[in-house]
Amino acid sequence: MPQKDPCQKQACAIQKCLQANKYMESMCEEVIRNMRRCCDVHRGNSTCCSGFKDSKPTENKNET
Repeated sequence: MPQKDPCQKQACAIQKCLQANKYMESMCEEVIRNMRRCCDVHRGNSTCCSGFKDSKPTENKNET
């Protein structure tokens, strides 16, 4: 039996969030951060991460 992708849950959460928020990425920042964290850990083992960019946005935009 094939092994489940370790980041599939996070990838699905992004799709669900984007659909629920009319594809406004700013409304889904937390689920996108969760996907980045998962990909940081499982990049070599996750096909879901293959299309996810390596570049990381700043975690806190409001810092001075």
